Amino acid sequence: MLAARPKETERVRNYVQSQAPDRKIEFVQKVYSENVLNIRHDVWDVHTDVDRWWVITEPMYLYSQEQFPNLDLALSFHIGLCVRIPRSERQQLSDIPAEPFVACYRDLQETADALTQAEEVADFQGIGVRCREALLGFIGVAQTVMPWAGQGEAPKKADLRAWADHICSVALAGESNRSRRQLFKTLLEGAWDFANWLTHSKSSQWYDAEAAVAVTENALGLCISAVVQHVRGVPEQCPACGSKRLSPERGYNRKTPDVEWERPTCPKCGWTGTPVPVKGEPPSSAGRKKKAPKGECVIPTIPLRGFNRPEPRKVLQRRDRAKSKPTAK
Repeated sequence: MLAARPKETERVRNYVQSQAPDRKIEFVQKVYSENVLNIRHDVWDVHTDVDRWWVITEPMYLYSQEQFPNLDLALSFHIGLCVRIPRSERQQLSDIPAEPFVACYRDLQETADALTQAEEVADFQGIGVRCREALLGFIGVAQTVMPWAGQGEAPKKADLRAWADHICSVALAGESNRSRRQLFKTLLEGAWDFANWLTHSKSSQWYDAEAAVAVTENALGLCISAVVQHVRGVPEQCPACGSKRLSPERGYNRKTPDVEWERPTCPKCGWTGTPVPVKGEPPSSAGRKKKAPKGECVIPTIPLRGFNRPEPRKVLQRRDRAKSKPTAK
């Protein structure tokens, strides 16, 4: 059994109650936790007056203990499901807590989708162009949240190397961040150089396009995270207890109901940082529409024929009565 803060327990209770409003929750206990691919998955054992469930985060989902009697089986299935779900379905873009970099994530998603259809050199060159656009998109947005503060005139907007140096120097300032700063800058410049080569290469292969997408995703993912943490004032550790596990918390103020705020919080001791306003997505990319998926939808039935979900109590009672009726001979 693992210790859990009241807010964590209440969140799980509210989730199960939303899925089964006619159930009475009798027991909630965190029983296991594991980090996989830098994502923390907590497993909760939840008992109701009708049945028992595993609730696993993140993202939060519940699994019937009748269908998944073993905790490890449920967690392995949940992690596998999270890994296999297409990027476009993992999380809505509006839910990603990295505004105003939503457009950058969209560019990355579209690039990864194009990679699955790439077959010829022209397709690989197109992947290079998309990677360049994603990198320039990041630089363009970063310029608005981290304006040039160096000596002399600001570099050209498309000067990735100069802006990469500026962004990394500001977001990762100090001697303690020297190695991180060098790594992030090298990743951005390496992704830029490789994407430029791929754009003009006549001898590239599919795995070159795959490498371009992978290195661009890696560079942008790390750099966006660093910029967002800097802009929102997230410390490296909790000032109260020293814990490294800090989480974002969002909400609204009555005085400014139209502005969403975010602050860092410590799940271990309850410390909260100073709220800062969340800036939305730039208007230039707000009008895009999500493309409809191609092909037919497939619903797998073997070996798992479906997830058990909390059913209304009336349905369960009607089903039990039907089973208990004697059959005519």
